[in-house]
Amino acid sequence: MSPTRRLTVAQALVRFLAAQYTQRDGVRHRLIAGTWGIFGHGNVAGIGQALLEAQEETMPFHQGRNEQSMVHAAVGYARQLNRLSAQAVTTSIGPGATNLVTGAALATVNRLPVLLLPGDYFATRTVDPLLQQLEHPISADVSVNDTLRPVSRYFDRINRPEALISSALNAMRVLADPVETGAVTLALPQDVQAEAYDWPEEFFADRVWQVRRPAPEPAELAEAVHAIRAAERPLIVAGGGVHHSEAENALKALVDATGIPVASTQAGKGSLRHDHPADLGGIGHTGTAVCDDIARTADLVIGVGTRYTDFSTASATLFQNPDVRFLNLNITAFDAHKLAARTLVADARAGLDALTEALSGHRVDSAYEAEYRAGKEHWEQVVDAVYRADDENQIPTQTQVLGALDSVVGDDDVIINAAGSLPGDLHKLWRARSPRQYHLEYGYSCMGYEIPAGIGVQQAAPSTPVWSLVGDGTYLMMPTEIVTAVQEGLPVNLILIQNHGYASIGGLSEETGGERFGTAYRYRAADGTFSGAPLPVDLAANAASLGMDVLRAKTVRELRDALAAARASDRPTCVYVETDPTPTAPAAQAWWDVPVAEVASREAANRARENYDQHAQGRRRHL
Repeated sequence: MSPTRRLTVAQALVRFLAAQYTQRDGVRHRLIAGTWGIFGHGNVAGIGQALLEAQEETMPFHQGRNEQSMVHAAVGYARQLNRLSAQAVTTSIGPGATNLVTGAALATVNRLPVLLLPGDYFATRTVDPLLQQLEHPISADVSVNDTLRPVSRYFDRINRPEALISSALNAMRVLADPVETGAVTLALPQDVQAEAYDWPEEFFADRVWQVRRPAPEPAELAEAVHAIRAAERPLIVAGGGVHHSEAENALKALVDATGIPVASTQAGKGSLRHDHPADLGGIGHTGTAVCDDIARTADLVIGVGTRYTDFSTASATLFQNPDVRFLNLNITAFDAHKLAARTLVADARAGLDALTEALSGHRVDSAYEAEYRAGKEHWEQVVDAVYRADDENQIPTQTQVLGALDSVVGDDDVIINAAGSLPGDLHKLWRARSPRQYHLEYGYSCMGYEIPAGIGVQQAAPSTPVWSLVGDGTYLMMPTEIVTAVQEGLPVNLILIQNHGYASIGGLSEETGGERFGTAYRYRAADGTFSGAPLPVDLAANAASLGMDVLRAKTVRELRDALAAARASDRPTCVYVETDPTPTAPAAQAWWDVPVAEVASREAANRARENYDQHAQGRRRHL
């Protein structure tokens, strides 16, 4: 008879998680490196008690302040470590559990692993209903945790102790698989968490999940090579899969050998260093002029680890060459088949290596190289101009904030952002110096991601300077994890830009006929609109009240000095700056489809609709 160990379900789960590893290229990583938690009646006596027993020896515990932000921190951690290591998040039932939904959606949209362990109702129904239980009139087995089903890559409710064994193994399989990964949810009824069971010792043995690097099929590779050799104006679109696969050097080798230029999605920026002659920068609605110009005339678009969002394709208006075709290298067949592409279903590094070898001796025409290099040189002059402040005693614009930061950071600093007007400016202008420097969450573009994600990145890379960039709108969404950074002594740097409202959506509202309605943080005026004086909120004081060191900067010179001081500090530091709202970033180089009212009583909306109809004529289906 096999030996067993009597533990509660929660104790067994924590012990099991501590023994799980991933391995890629012969290097082993802990799969679940720690657990975030906020305790309530749904998990305090189960998972909470189990974590107390485990403590730092087998399962490090991190105390959070908001359930959504705990997921964001775990996602930032996993992304920094190329999805090879992840974290778990435990909550009580009720609002604690439903607060996980936004974070789970973000993780799954971005293909990033996180394990969610929400408490649930009593499986035995001895108490029914209990505090915070949803009572569904026709389905007694539904709980609020079912809201996590559509945003999870794997979901199970553990109603019996022995059910944990197969479910936990499936959860690890999904988390470790680059094709399947995302949010994984194991809903844990609170009575089951505390129930004891005789577990087989084999359940707690070290288990290694191999992260595969599948090579391309020979037939697919041959077709891909033929397509590339036949193309006159090929363009690579590098997505987040390049980073997840650690394929940056393989991409560089292919580009150095062939001269094919590289465009980057938000997730793929930094796949080539910014000063590589073939790096054209961001693509699509927030892309660079040179990149979008080349994309419009490309006859072969080679997607590497990208899922082609509307921002990247300019809502299906960007790739205008009548003969354009697509070739997609992706470990996920679902993404490889997009845009009716030829497919190369393989790991990004393995696929790029195979292409480089098979394309030996091939290079694009020198005139094509000269064209995109000239365009890149011109765009660099544009960046220099919007970064530069002729008078360093002036209030900085937002682009000058980026210029000041660019002058201070080192090659390995990490810049984190997710929402507002900053993603567009960063995608067009930021000069990424290393693969992990540019950390933009733009799959879900979730306000509130930046501060907790900075904590996760800092945990994953303790010696790396981390910068979370937020506007006032994003800051007010979720500043609570500042307390966690202070508690843990994590020297995350926060750049807090005050522009008195939702600047990005204000601009979009104006473009689409909304006249910036409801986007300013101002007093209500006599006419009922929010067009009075700016609200007298002091966000710097708020950050200080949560324990951060705060440096206020009023001019470009003061800003640069404050950023340098923050980078040198070993304390969580906020650099607060109020910016000149005058738009200084280059205009969008490609369209984005946001439908405009077809009929309206206001002239602004009617003009916006005329403009919309003109742009919409450029949409095409790639079949």
